[in-house]
Amino acid sequence: MDRFLRPLVRDWWGILLLLLAWQAWVVLSGLNAIVMPRPLDVVADIATNLPVYLPALGVSLAAAAAGLVGGFALGLGLGIVTWASTVAAGMLTPVTVLFSSVPVVTLIPILARLFGYGPGTVVAITVIISFFPAFVFSSAGLRALPPGSADLLRVLGASRWKTLSLLALPAAVPNLAVALRIGAAHALLAAMVAEYLMGSSGLGAMFAAAKSELNTERALGASLIVAAISLALYLLSLRVERWARARYG
Repeated sequence: MDRFLRPLVRDWWGILLLLLAWQAWVVLSGLNAIVMPRPLDVVADIATNLPVYLPALGVSLAAAAAGLVGGFALGLGLGIVTWASTVAAGMLTPVTVLFSSVPVVTLIPILARLFGYGPGTVVAITVIISFFPAFVFSSAGLRALPPGSADLLRVLGASRWKTLSLLALPAAVPNLAVALRIGAAHALLAAMVAEYLMGSSGLGAMFAAAKSELNTERALGASLIVAAISLALYLLSLRVERWARARYG
């Protein structure tokens, strides 16, 4: 039991403290449940209405996973292109930085016209959120080569792509793990926000419907699930990052 509780308290103590403060504040202030329910009531609503939450969670997780994989693949692919060509790097890097400064919310009407008001747009938004860290960290990681290693392979007659597979990609693994940590922590949240703004299915749509019905427990339940899973994904990807740094760093 101690082996289970110690990592739980170590990694989640801040969340547990926040929940205790939330519970104490609501009880002491006597707020109406419509305004702010107690966290125990929110957890009870989740536990007693799993058939309602789970399908919405499945939709949001699928969109988040598809967007994370798509954004990561696109970012890594363009990172390789910029590594292979200085001309491509000069063209793509400023455009990517400029594009990343545009709030994603302002792109939703354009994306909705392209993909419709459905899961396709939610995935596209998640791809955009996941793309930038993957591109930045893969581009930096591919250039973080040990001194003289690229010259050695060149003397041995290795091609550009042989250098990529044998040297550059392994050197970029720690940076790719950082990109995964950042992207994984934000992918589900991005999917939920997109679903909320789009009014489609998933936990975001559940939050919007519950908010309009003054069902604060249900709205906070959807938010609590997303926060818990996002934190779990962050902690898991942090372990992956530590392994990658120990193995390839």
